[in-house]
Amino acid sequence: MYDPTVARLTYRALLGRRRALVLGVLPLLLIVISAIVRGLTGADDQVAADVLGGFALATMVPIIGVIAGTGAIGPEIDDGSVVYLLSKPLKRPAIIFTKLIVAIAVTMVFSAVPTLIAGLILNGNGQNIAVAYTVAALVSSIAYSALFLLLGTVSRHAVVFGLVYALVWEALFGSLVAGARTLSVQQWSLAVAHKLAGGDLVTSDVGLTTATVLLVVVTVAATWFAGWKLRSLTLAGEE
Repeated sequence: MYDPTVARLTYRALLGRRRALVLGVLPLLLIVISAIVRGLTGADDQVAADVLGGFALATMVPIIGVIAGTGAIGPEIDDGSVVYLLSKPLKRPAIIFTKLIVAIAVTMVFSAVPTLIAGLILNGNGQNIAVAYTVAALVSSIAYSALFLLLGTVSRHAVVFGLVYALVWEALFGSLVAGARTLSVQQWSLAVAHKLAGGDLVTSDVGLTTATVLLVVVTVAATWFAGWKLRSLTLAGEE
């Protein structure tokens, strides 16, 4: 199910000079903000949770997920170069699975690692805050990558739709409408973080069991549908 050649090409596309610079902006900003906040407030567990929850998990992780998930396949579909890939004797689900693994890896590196560094800067992992949000970033990276890879497969405007979901649905409606939080990758990952963190510094509107089930279902369903859509694109081209 994993093809090294497809993976190499995908890594090259995602980590090109221009895209790598874009991917690195938010993590660098998070670390700089964390250093400034630590210098101004000292080691404060609540402040650390606010920064990691409000910026790292709510903004940085989904945006990086959009860039990596849609960028893993969207540009190839837009410029037609996907036809070359589909002409090779590769199973379509294997192409999607390989690109998903690459997107997950890139999202994790550019989101979870900076989150851990920022957490250690902010409060030295007091009450396990840094580790809790790092694990939440890792978990959400998987779901976001699958969702945005699917968007990149089905739409030429995947980046726009991805940003609408990440910044409007999760950040705006998720903070205003209680029901919207249940359908939020951010809230699902916060449920995991809540289990790991000490005290009530990290909270979620979704229970851990429900969150785990939804994370698995969404990831598997999005991956399967992306593979199915890629097969339908091949059939359309042959016809």
